[in-house]
Amino acid sequence: MTELNAAHARRVIVEHARSLAESAATAGPDAAVPTAPKWTVTDLVEHVGQTHHWVAEIIERRITDPMQLPREMAQLPTDPGEWQAWLAESAQRVADACSDDALEAAVFNPAGDARSGTRFWISSLLNEAVVHGFDAADAANRPFDVDADIAAALISNHFAMLTSPNWEMQRPESANAVRGTGQTLQWLATDLADDTGAWFVERRPDGPTWQHGTQPADVTISGPAQSLLLTLTRRLLLADREATDISVDGDAGLAQHWLDNTAHVSG
Repeated sequence: MTELNAAHARRVIVEHARSLAESAATAGPDAAVPTAPKWTVTDLVEHVGQTHHWVAEIIERRITDPMQLPREMAQLPTDPGEWQAWLAESAQRVADACSDDALEAAVFNPAGDARSGTRFWISSLLNEAVVHGFDAADAANRPFDVDADIAAALISNHFAMLTSPNWEMQRPESANAVRGTGQTLQWLATDLADDTGAWFVERRPDGPTWQHGTQPADVTISGPAQSLLLTLTRRLLLADREATDISVDGDAGLAQHWLDNTAHVSG
Protein backbone atom coordinates (compact mmCIF):
# COMPACT_ATOMS: atom_id res chain seq x y z
CA MET A 1 0.00 0.00 0.00
CA THR A 2 1.42 3.39 -0.97
CA GLU A 3 2.19 5.38 2.18
CA LEU A 4 -0.07 8.39 2.59
CA ASN A 5 1.83 11.65 3.02
CA ALA A 6 0.91 12.68 6.55
CA ALA A 7 1.48 16.42 6.13
CA HIS A 8 -0.69 16.49 3.01
CA ALA A 9 -3.37 14.40 4.72
CA ARG A 10 -3.49 16.75 7.71
CA ARG A 11 -4.01 19.75 5.42
CA VAL A 12 -6.74 17.97 3.46
CA ILE A 13 -8.60 16.97 6.64
CA VAL A 14 -8.73 20.62 7.71
CA GLU A 15 -9.65 21.85 4.21
CA HIS A 16 -12.45 19.35 3.70
CA ALA A 17 -13.82 19.98 7.20
CA ARG A 18 -14.04 23.65 6.31
CA SER A 19 -15.79 22.85 3.04
CA LEU A 20 -18.17 20.48 4.83
CA ALA A 21 -19.06 23.24 7.29
CA GLU A 22 -19.77 25.64 4.43
CA SER A 23 -22.03 23.06 2.76
CA ALA A 24 -23.83 22.42 6.05
CA ALA A 25 -24.49 26.14 6.47
CA THR A 26 -25.88 26.31 2.94
CA ALA A 27 -28.10 23.24 3.34
CA GLY A 28 -29.40 24.09 6.81
CA PRO A 29 -29.49 21.91 9.96
CA ASP A 30 -32.72 20.06 9.13
CA ALA A 31 -31.86 19.23 5.53
CA ALA A 32 -31.87 15.56 4.58
CA VAL A 33 -28.62 13.93 3.47
CA PRO A 34 -29.54 11.95 0.32
CA THR A 35 -26.38 9.80 0.42
CA ALA A 36 -26.90 8.96 4.12
CA PRO A 37 -30.69 8.62 4.24
CA LYS A 38 -31.00 8.19 8.01
CA TRP A 39 -29.19 11.46 8.70
CA THR A 40 -29.92 15.16 8.65
CA VAL A 41 -27.18 17.76 8.21
CA THR A 42 -27.20 18.15 12.00
CA ASP A 43 -26.37 14.44 12.38
CA LEU A 44 -23.61 14.73 9.81
CA VAL A 45 -21.92 17.72 11.45
CA GLU A 46 -22.21 16.15 14.90
CA HIS A 47 -20.72 12.86 13.71
CA VAL A 48 -17.72 14.44 11.99
CA GLY A 49 -16.89 16.85 14.80
CA GLN A 50 -17.29 14.22 17.50
CA THR A 51 -15.08 11.81 15.56
CA HIS A 52 -12.35 14.45 15.28
CA HIS A 53 -12.34 15.07 19.04
CA TRP A 54 -12.63 11.37 19.91
CA VAL A 55 -9.69 10.35 17.74
CA ALA A 56 -7.62 13.33 18.86
CA GLU A 57 -7.99 12.17 22.46
CA ILE A 58 -6.93 8.63 21.55
CA ILE A 59 -3.74 9.89 19.96
CA GLU A 60 -3.02 12.62 22.52
CA ARG A 61 -3.29 10.10 25.35
CA ARG A 62 -1.46 7.38 23.34
CA ILE A 63 -4.22 4.90 24.11
CA THR A 64 -3.30 1.33 23.17
CA ASP A 65 -5.95 -0.64 25.07
CA PRO A 66 -9.39 -0.64 23.40
CA MET A 67 -10.94 -0.92 26.86
CA GLN A 68 -9.56 2.55 27.59
CA LEU A 69 -11.07 4.31 24.57
CA PRO A 70 -12.84 7.61 25.37
CA ARG A 71 -16.43 7.23 26.50
CA GLU A 72 -17.46 10.88 26.47
CA MET A 73 -18.30 12.55 23.15
CA ALA A 74 -17.88 16.23 22.37
CA GLN A 75 -21.11 18.19 22.39
CA LEU A 76 -22.38 19.80 19.21
CA PRO A 77 -23.20 23.50 19.81
CA THR A 78 -26.94 24.07 19.84
CA ASP A 79 -26.55 27.19 17.71
CA PRO A 80 -25.86 26.22 14.05
CA GLY A 81 -24.10 29.55 13.69
CA GLU A 82 -21.30 28.10 15.83
CA TRP A 83 -20.84 24.92 13.81
CA GLN A 84 -18.25 26.21 11.38
CA ALA A 85 -15.95 27.30 14.20
CA TRP A 86 -16.60 24.05 16.09
CA LEU A 87 -15.71 21.89 13.06
CA ALA A 88 -12.64 23.99 12.30
CA GLU A 89 -11.45 23.61 15.90
CA SER A 90 -12.07 19.86 15.93
CA ALA A 91 -10.30 19.32 12.60
CA GLN A 92 -7.30 21.36 13.68
CA ARG A 93 -7.13 19.52 16.99
CA VAL A 94 -6.96 16.13 15.34
CA ALA A 95 -4.51 17.38 12.68
CA ASP A 96 -2.23 18.61 15.47
CA ALA A 97 -2.61 15.32 17.32
CA CYS A 98 -1.47 13.44 14.19
CA SER A 99 1.86 15.29 14.22
CA ASP A 100 5.03 13.79 12.83
CA ASP A 101 6.09 12.97 16.40
CA ALA A 102 2.97 10.83 16.83
CA LEU A 103 3.15 8.92 13.54
CA GLU A 104 4.96 5.87 14.90
CA ALA A 105 3.79 6.14 18.52
CA ALA A 106 2.04 3.23 20.20
CA VAL A 107 -1.67 3.93 19.54
CA PHE A 108 -4.61 1.55 19.16
CA ASN A 109 -5.21 0.44 15.54
CA PRO A 110 -8.69 -1.14 15.17
CA ALA A 111 -7.74 -2.76 11.86
CA GLY A 112 -4.96 -4.79 13.45
CA ASP A 113 -2.80 -4.42 10.36
CA ALA A 114 0.82 -3.35 9.99
CA ARG A 115 0.12 0.38 10.11
CA SER A 116 0.86 2.36 13.23
CA GLY A 117 -2.25 3.47 15.07
CA THR A 118 -1.78 7.10 14.12
CA ARG A 119 -1.33 6.27 10.44
CA PHE A 120 -4.51 4.19 10.58
CA TRP A 121 -6.41 7.10 12.11
CA ILE A 122 -5.08 9.63 9.60
CA SER A 123 -6.43 7.50 6.75
CA SER A 124 -9.74 6.96 8.52
CA LEU A 125 -10.19 10.65 9.31
CA LEU A 126 -9.27 11.61 5.78
CA ASN A 127 -11.92 9.20 4.53
CA GLU A 128 -14.46 10.75 6.91
CA ALA A 129 -13.61 14.29 5.80
CA VAL A 130 -13.76 13.54 2.09
CA VAL A 131 -16.73 11.17 1.92
CA HIS A 132 -18.85 13.08 4.41
CA GLY A 133 -17.75 16.28 2.71
CA PHE A 134 -19.37 14.89 -0.41
CA ASP A 135 -22.49 14.03 1.62
CA ALA A 136 -22.76 17.63 2.81
CA ALA A 137 -22.07 19.09 -0.63
CA ASP A 138 -24.73 16.85 -2.15
CA ALA A 139 -27.24 17.91 0.51
CA ALA A 140 -26.48 21.56 -0.28
CA ASN A 141 -26.37 21.06 -4.06
CA ARG A 142 -22.81 22.40 -4.08
CA PRO A 143 -19.94 21.20 -6.28
CA PHE A 144 -17.47 18.73 -4.82
CA ASP A 145 -13.92 17.90 -5.77
CA VAL A 146 -11.08 15.86 -4.30
CA ASP A 147 -7.59 15.55 -5.75
CA ALA A 148 -6.95 12.30 -7.62
CA ASP A 149 -3.99 11.36 -5.43
CA ILE A 150 -6.07 11.72 -2.26
CA ALA A 151 -8.93 9.74 -3.78
CA ALA A 152 -6.45 7.02 -4.76
CA ALA A 153 -4.99 6.88 -1.26
CA LEU A 154 -8.49 6.47 0.14
CA ILE A 155 -9.28 3.69 -2.33
CA SER A 156 -6.15 1.90 -1.13
CA ASN A 157 -7.28 2.46 2.46
CA HIS A 158 -10.69 1.04 1.54
CA PHE A 159 -9.15 -2.18 0.29
CA ALA A 160 -6.73 -2.30 3.23
CA MET A 161 -9.69 -2.16 5.62
CA LEU A 162 -11.60 -4.89 3.82
CA THR A 163 -8.60 -7.23 3.93
CA SER A 164 -7.35 -6.29 7.41
CA PRO A 165 -6.95 -8.93 10.15
CA ASN A 166 -9.86 -7.55 12.18
CA TRP A 167 -12.41 -6.98 9.40
CA GLU A 168 -14.12 -10.34 9.91
CA MET A 169 -14.54 -9.62 13.63
CA GLN A 170 -15.94 -6.13 12.94
CA ARG A 171 -18.09 -6.91 9.92
CA PRO A 172 -18.59 -10.71 9.67
CA GLU A 173 -21.40 -10.49 7.10
CA SER A 174 -19.22 -8.44 4.78
CA ALA A 175 -16.20 -10.67 5.30
CA ASN A 176 -18.20 -13.79 4.47
CA ALA A 177 -19.96 -12.23 1.48
CA VAL A 178 -16.76 -11.26 -0.33
CA ARG A 179 -15.08 -14.64 -0.08
CA GLY A 180 -14.91 -16.38 -3.43
CA THR A 181 -13.33 -19.03 -5.58
CA GLY A 182 -10.94 -16.89 -7.59
CA GLN A 183 -13.21 -14.19 -9.02
CA THR A 184 -11.22 -11.08 -9.92
CA LEU A 185 -11.98 -7.37 -10.12
CA GLN A 186 -9.76 -4.67 -11.62
CA TRP A 187 -10.27 -1.03 -10.60
CA LEU A 188 -8.54 1.58 -12.79
CA ALA A 189 -8.27 5.33 -12.21
CA THR A 190 -8.18 6.96 -15.62
CA ASP A 191 -6.61 10.18 -14.29
CA LEU A 192 -3.56 8.49 -12.74
CA ALA A 193 -0.82 7.11 -14.93
CA ASP A 194 1.04 4.69 -12.67
CA ASP A 195 0.11 1.66 -10.58
CA THR A 196 -1.01 3.84 -7.65
CA GLY A 197 -4.22 4.23 -9.67
CA ALA A 198 -4.74 0.50 -10.33
CA TRP A 199 -6.11 -2.02 -7.86
CA PHE A 200 -6.44 -5.76 -8.56
CA VAL A 201 -8.75 -7.72 -6.23
CA GLU A 202 -9.05 -11.52 -6.02
CA ARG A 203 -11.83 -13.18 -4.05
CA ARG A 204 -10.47 -16.33 -2.40
CA PRO A 205 -12.05 -18.92 -0.08
CA ASP A 206 -10.16 -17.47 2.90
CA GLY A 207 -10.98 -13.88 1.99
CA PRO A 208 -10.14 -11.29 -0.66
CA THR A 209 -6.67 -9.99 -1.44
CA TRP A 210 -5.64 -6.88 -3.31
CA GLN A 211 -2.53 -5.39 -4.86
CA HIS A 212 -1.60 -2.41 -6.97
CA GLY A 213 -1.25 -3.09 -10.70
CA THR A 214 -3.20 -4.39 -13.66
CA GLN A 215 -4.05 -7.96 -14.60
CA PRO A 216 -6.75 -9.62 -16.69
CA ALA A 217 -9.92 -9.74 -14.57
CA ASP A 218 -13.51 -10.96 -14.67
CA VAL A 219 -14.61 -7.33 -14.50
CA THR A 220 -12.75 -4.05 -14.96
CA ILE A 221 -14.20 -0.84 -13.53
CA SER A 222 -12.62 2.34 -14.89
CA GLY A 223 -13.09 6.04 -14.22
CA PRO A 224 -11.61 9.08 -12.50
CA ALA A 225 -10.25 8.33 -9.03
CA GLN A 226 -12.88 10.53 -7.38
CA SER A 227 -15.70 8.67 -9.12
CA LEU A 228 -14.20 5.30 -8.20
CA LEU A 229 -13.92 6.33 -4.54
CA LEU A 230 -17.48 7.62 -4.38
CA THR A 231 -18.71 4.46 -6.11
CA LEU A 232 -16.79 2.19 -3.73
CA THR A 233 -18.25 4.06 -0.76
CA ARG A 234 -21.73 3.85 -2.34
CA ARG A 235 -22.13 7.59 -2.72
CA LEU A 236 -22.54 7.15 -6.49
CA LEU A 237 -24.39 4.29 -8.12
CA LEU A 238 -22.52 1.96 -10.43
CA ALA A 239 -25.65 1.71 -12.57
CA ASP A 240 -25.54 5.48 -13.20
CA ARG A 241 -22.34 5.21 -15.22
CA GLU A 242 -23.01 8.17 -17.47
CA ALA A 243 -23.27 10.52 -14.50
CA THR A 244 -20.21 9.09 -12.75
CA ASP A 245 -17.83 8.71 -15.73
CA ILE A 246 -17.52 5.03 -14.81
CA SER A 247 -17.20 2.25 -17.38
CA VAL A 248 -17.58 -1.47 -16.69
CA ASP A 249 -16.07 -4.18 -18.88
CA GLY A 250 -17.02 -7.72 -17.98
CA ASP A 251 -19.23 -9.13 -15.24
CA ALA A 252 -21.10 -6.08 -13.92
CA GLY A 253 -22.98 -8.29 -11.47
CA LEU A 254 -19.70 -9.26 -9.82
CA ALA A 255 -18.80 -5.59 -9.38
CA GLN A 256 -22.23 -4.77 -7.97
CA HIS A 257 -22.07 -7.67 -5.52
CA TRP A 258 -18.74 -6.35 -4.26
CA LEU A 259 -20.19 -2.88 -3.76
CA ASP A 260 -23.30 -4.20 -2.04
CA ASN A 261 -21.19 -5.94 0.60
CA THR A 262 -18.17 -3.76 1.23
CA ALA A 263 -18.93 -0.12 2.09
CA HIS A 264 -17.32 0.66 5.45
CA VAL A 265 -17.92 4.40 5.90
CA SER A 266 -20.38 5.68 8.49
CA GLY A 267 -23.82 6.78 7.43
